[in-house]
This record gives sequence, C-alpha cells and structure tokens, in this order.
Amino acid sequence: MKKLGRRGMIIGGVVAVAIAGGTAIAMTQASQSPSISDMPAQCMTLNLSPYSTQQPLDIKAETHVLHFKVEIAKTDEQREQGLMCRTGLSDDYGMLFEFRDSAERTFWMENTLSPLDIIYIAPNGRIVSIQKYAKPLDRTPLPSYGSASGVLEINAGLSDKLGLKAGDVVDHPFFHKP
Repeated sequence: MKKLGRRGMIIGGVVAVAIAGGTAIAMTQASQSPSISDMPAQCMTLNLSPYSTQQPLDIKAETHVLHFKVEIAKTDEQREQGLMCRTGLSDDYGMLFEFRDSAERTFWMENTLSPLDIIYIAPNGRIVSIQKYAKPLDRTPLPSYGSASGVLEINAGLSDKLGLKAGDVVDHPFFHKP
C-alpha cells in the first residue's frame, strides 16, 4: 500500500509476508490474493525483511481490548514499501506507519497482494476512520477523512469481525506523546 502525499508523490506503502524474521505468517485471505504469476515485477526484487522487531499494540474497543503484534514503518522508504509484495498476515499481526506530523492521509493498494483494513489514527491514539476491505493491487486513493499521525494495516474484515470503529483508542508508545 502506498501513501500519496499532498503533491501526489508516493510517500508510504503496504502488503503482507510469507516468512518474516523466521516467523511464518499465515495466509488468511488466499482466495482473494493474487497468485505468484500475477505478482508485479517489482515484487521479485524488493527486500521483504521486517523493518523492526514486532511490538505489542492494543486497541481498546467499546467492550474489550484487542492485542496485536506490529512491525513499524517509520522512515520514508519503509512507509513507501510498507507491506508491499508480501503474501499474507496472521489475524494478530499488522503494520504501524508512523508519521512525524498529523495530516490528512491517503493510502492505496498498488503492489499490495492481500486485502487489508486501513485504520487511520490521531496523535492521541483515537481511531479517526477505517477504510475496510481495501482491494489488492488497486490504485484507488483511500483517504483518512481527518488528520492522522499513524496508520495501522490489518487483514481485511478484521475491523468488522472485532467490532472496531472510529473513536476506539490505540495503545502504543508512538501515541500519547506530550
């Protein structure tokens, strides 16, 4: 998934990985993901190594707390590639995109092989909006509809399955900074 900047430049990206740092990541949406023969040529040359060790991230929904392990994309290069060209995510795994500023964000799914839910998060950790069921390999812009400093990508359908909504609170050290 890629982030489009104010001038239409590509600034951030995303997809899912079959093996990351020796940890197998289960394919949960195999029927909706492209086959190897459909992979973009760029996927054959990208380094798909994790950007960081997995970190805990919790989401405080209305009636329960959800626990995820996230990889952090915090440099321009990491945000541009994101989960791009990876092949699947487990349901407790995601990628957190960290931005130094809070602004309207727009992601797309170019070279992203698995469907995703894209969760836009304000600096205080509140969910601003959720773009659900983002379609693999699609270049349609998916806006945040509000100012966000973080973006969490998880498997498509999980936000509905888990009851996530705008206003829920994400607990991770990146948020709630003074």
